[in-house]
Amino acid sequence: MDLQTTIATGGERVDGQPALPPQPKTVRETGLELTLLVELAAKNLFGGGKVHLPVLTTRLRLSINVMREILDFMVAEQLAEVAWRGDADIDVQYQLTAAGRERAVAWLERCPYAGPAPVPLDAYRALVQRQSALSSSVAAGDITAEFADDCLPASVRELAGAALHSHRSLLLHGPSGSGKTTLARRLGRLLQGTVGVPYAIVVGQEIVQMFDAALHQPPMAPPQSRPMGERRSTDARWALCRRPVLHMGAELALDMLDLRHDPFSGCYHAPAHIKATGGLFIVDDLGRQRTPAAELLNRFSRPLDTGAEYLALQGGHKFAVPFDVTMIFVTNLEPHAVLDASSLRRLGYKVHVGPIGETAYRTLFRQQCRAFGIEPDESALGYLVNELHRDSGQLLLASFPREILSRVADFAAFAGQPPRMSVAAIDQAWSSMFATVAPQFAGAVDTSLFERIG
Repeated sequence: MDLQTTIATGGERVDGQPALPPQPKTVRETGLELTLLVELAAKNLFGGGKVHLPVLTTRLRLSINVMREILDFMVAEQLAEVAWRGDADIDVQYQLTAAGRERAVAWLERCPYAGPAPVPLDAYRALVQRQSALSSSVAAGDITAEFADDCLPASVRELAGAALHSHRSLLLHGPSGSGKTTLARRLGRLLQGTVGVPYAIVVGQEIVQMFDAALHQPPMAPPQSRPMGERRSTDARWALCRRPVLHMGAELALDMLDLRHDPFSGCYHAPAHIKATGGLFIVDDLGRQRTPAAELLNRFSRPLDTGAEYLALQGGHKFAVPFDVTMIFVTNLEPHAVLDASSLRRLGYKVHVGPIGETAYRTLFRQQCRAFGIEPDESALGYLVNELHRDSGQLLLASFPREILSRVADFAAFAGQPPRMSVAAIDQAWSSMFATVAPQFAGAVDTSLFERIG
């Protein structure tokens, strides 16, 4: 049975985790050409001199049996030789011969990559599709538990939860500071389970790195009930990770959605949205990118519709990979100002996140007081809501309580005093946020300077 068939037919979970492919015991079971594995082994031997067999298995993430098969071939072809052998069966060191070093130099010049052995493209496709079929959907109870202490309207949480449950795209829109980005990130915390991510895949003769240590985090806790021997029996070319949550903003450009060839490593790097496979991709500040929002959304339309993304190697060769990503777009702008009717129609859910009610705002402010260790003062809170907000026309946005109280804490720390909530402290924080003069200080301002420079 080949590797792709093994992956495609093994659709069970093990203790709530996706079953990773079994550890290959022969070169044939890796799904890779022997010549590619010999090349990777030679590159590692070239830089290491005499290298222990277990060290090679760790670097290439292959089993001892597969590594022995590779090295036996290299010895037979006079590319490598045994440099030292100990008493234990695995206590053996290998080194390159002169012919092997010559071949290794040529391979390194062509492609310097010497990392973990890749997995075949078909094996990657099969496992992603199986993980997608096994992914758990978000239910109403999950939303209720995650947002139990939140002050957003229930209708907003329900719409966002329905989008996540259906794996359809979501547009969060509303004024700056209303809590859209925070909501998007908290939705990412609802993604349950883990996914298998290959360190690299091979496409023809090219290697594409898929694993990103900054994005692909290990599970919160390893599955305790799975026997150690069983965990070791899985293919080490795959990493078991939490479902990724990738957040990008105005820096997102179209070329970030293409394969990137790295001349220093000699391989390609997967684009951002493919690294987010099995998880969530948040596109923040939609409409602020250099690429028009409609054009950016159009770039995602085909993958969202078909569940497949087509990537191109240098030279024009294209290949398909599964697109199993939930997309969340976030914007402070009016949706019709950045997207035409056709683009808006492609988005699964549109959710407006606006100001919260006065009761919710007061509750949130008290929660933030506890977070900062500040004793709430109801008279100061009433002054904030009834005078500062109402007189200025500033909306009751979910981000304001934390912003105001963080400034109260900043000013107190600067003065060497514990933070204390008062009308004066609220005034000081408010003026630092909005570049305004608090009402009680307005009469004391010397306007002559402004008159002279005006």
